[in-house]
Amino acid sequence: MKKIYVLLLSLSMAVGFAQTCPSNLTTYYSSATGTGYTLKTQLFNIIGSHTTLSYTPGLWNLYYTSDVRADGKVWDVYSNCNFVFGSVATGGNQDNGTGGSVECERYNREHTFPKSWFGGTSGIPMYTDAFHVMPTDKKDNGQRGSIPYGVVGGTPTYTTSNGSKVGVCTAPNSPASLVVFEPADQYKGDIARNYFYMATCYQDRIASWQNIDPTNNGQKVLDGTSDHCYQNWYLDLMLTWHLADPVSQKEIDRNNAVCAAQNNRNPFIDHPEFATQIWGFPLATDQFALSANINVYPNPSNDHKINIDSEAILDTIELVNINGQLMQQVKNPVAQNHTYTLENLPQGFYFLKLSSNDKTIIKKVVIN
Repeated sequence: MKKIYVLLLSLSMAVGFAQTCPSNLTTYYSSATGTGYTLKTQLFNIIGSHTTLSYTPGLWNLYYTSDVRADGKVWDVYSNCNFVFGSVATGGNQDNGTGGSVECERYNREHTFPKSWFGGTSGIPMYTDAFHVMPTDKKDNGQRGSIPYGVVGGTPTYTTSNGSKVGVCTAPNSPASLVVFEPADQYKGDIARNYFYMATCYQDRIASWQNIDPTNNGQKVLDGTSDHCYQNWYLDLMLTWHLADPVSQKEIDRNNAVCAAQNNRNPFIDHPEFATQIWGFPLATDQFALSANINVYPNPSNDHKINIDSEAILDTIELVNINGQLMQQVKNPVAQNHTYTLENLPQGFYFLKLSSNDKTIIKKVVIN
């Protein structure tokens, strides 16, 4: 009886101290009260300790709930393929070590933060951290390899079915002739928030990763610190993507599903404002230049109105606040003499995202 009592006591203690996915986010983030790198450390203390999943079958099984589209197919951020969950033997498209030489044949597990950058092997939490390991087309994953994300200029050397592409980087201040992978616009914010998460969840070890990557791609992105974490050009790019592509319902659902398995969350999905509170605002916002001249005025505005002069016909105008929330979206706006006007704007600091023919420019605007 004594042995049984001790065993039951041990089990109850294990259950009592086990982490669970938080149901009250206000309580979960109650200690995240600082700013700058103090806030980053507070978030590290909240999310750093979590359940480590298995690579197989842990991630495969999680994807059934974390990365499922409304039609029941696999949600792949690199392609528009209609992948079926499950093994090839049961009629699914899950990678089994064969196939995948063409797009839409197999899906596998993509370390959006390349595993070679942290010396990735099984047994370390980064290797199977589902917040950055996502299902993607096997062919596209192979084309990406471990090259950084970036902005592709000129003629891409490879393009996926959803418009992601490989080519030479033209992001401001990026290393010369750097080959990068540019994800589709609708997933750029997702990728950026993955990188903010990695910098925060692994704050206690990321400073050492710069010298691990055998391909040296990590050295072009990481800066060898535990607070700033990324080279200036890359951090600027991630912040711009974060602000230009606000948190989607897909990310919210995925955050909840991963939390149910790992028992931690991505704070930059729950609180997009944390990113700028820690790292500030991007220095260069014109990451994707439209071919035509753009002029936004008055800026600052004192009458809650801004005008946008554009030689190009704009497809979409979006206004995003400093918390990464989409405040206003106008599709197929109508111009008067090449001028678009937004009125009745509330006071604040905003990012204005202007899109035309799959090209985008971002402008900072201030409404007094």
